[in-house]
Amino acid sequence: MMTSDVLKLDAEALNAFLRRAFPLTTDAAIAEVIEVVPGRARLVLPYNERTLRPGGVISGPTMMSVADTAVYAMVLAHIGEQPMAVTTSLTMHFLRPAKPGPLTADVRLLKLGRRIATAEVHLHTEGPDKPCASAMVAYALPAL
Repeated sequence: MMTSDVLKLDAEALNAFLRRAFPLTTDAAIAEVIEVVPGRARLVLPYNERTLRPGGVISGPTMMSVADTAVYAMVLAHIGEQPMAVTTSLTMHFLRPAKPGPLTADVRLLKLGRRIATAEVHLHTEGPDKPCASAMVAYALPAL
């Protein structure tokens, strides 16, 4: 039985799984799980100037990728290693330019159902009081 009160994977296990699941991605191109507790997680994408778009701010596709990775990690933390949990929707709101720097994703699990998990993500480079984007993400869960 799945529950949002118990974790099946900790940060170390999630990071190891993400490296195995995406072997062609360099460590600098995938967000690292810094903290995971029931219902919440924090991931950080190290700064790399290749993530910048013209104008010197972090690109939208980079922020969307980090939001999606963050929810994937959060879902797996709760349901275990289930590689076929997949994104069903991702709605992103860009709030302000993301200044160059490490991109932090703070994730909150809103609902963990039998078939769908829903979470919200807030992204920032200048601190949680200055979010650069927020996202609502839903994941379809494999039949367990």
